[in-house]
Amino acid sequence: MANGEDLAETLRRFNLFADLDRAQLEAIADPDGERSFGAGERVMRRGMSGTGFYVILEGEAIVKVGEDELNRLRQGEFFGEISTLLGEPLTADIIAESPLRVLEIPGPKLEAFLLNYPRVMFRMLQTEARRLQEVLAWRS
Repeated sequence: MANGEDLAETLRRFNLFADLDRAQLEAIADPDGERSFGAGERVMRRGMSGTGFYVILEGEAIVKVGEDELNRLRQGEFFGEISTLLGEPLTADIIAESPLRVLEIPGPKLEAFLLNYPRVMFRMLQTEARRLQEVLAWRS
């Protein structure tokens, strides 16, 4: 992506950021936060400390614990929030299934971002509740 404006346009299409206006999107659309990973590359490792909150811009990632695949994350979905918010080690590995491009919001900025945009925090909470529901249904 050439600049924050293009990135803001990409973010605008994602449910998580649906309540933000253009100026708010541009405030978080920092091209310096873009990261790319090749297919098969490990993005995060279980047990390590989390470094930030990641939103998938393009591609697909797999959430694994050991050899078990727990979830697949696609464009517009996110990861890294739990370890970042709790300040605890990562609970799963995140592996790029295909070439993956993400936007990272560094941990120290995440709390302020969520407090400034409570609708984003609410949408994140809804996603967390769905994920928990899926895990509980899977275990029963």
